[in-house]
Amino acid sequence: MAQVINFPSATTTSGFGHGLFSAIARAVADYRLFLRTLTELRALNDRELRDLGISRYSIREIAYDSVYGR
Repeated sequence: MAQVINFPSATTTSGFGHGLFSAIARAVADYRLFLRTLTELRALNDRELRDLGISRYSIREIAYDSVYGR
């Protein structure tokens, strides 16, 4: 008679651990995208911002909304 014995592997991730890691990775990726968007908008001169209809004072809010939405 044959038997199969399964031992949990130390390399497998539980649903909670994997979900937590994914959430942290997503948060870091979103924050990096926010910073990159903020940097690119801040690099525009006043004329370019005016052409886009963006006030220099609203750059941070626009960058935040573009990444995280509202």
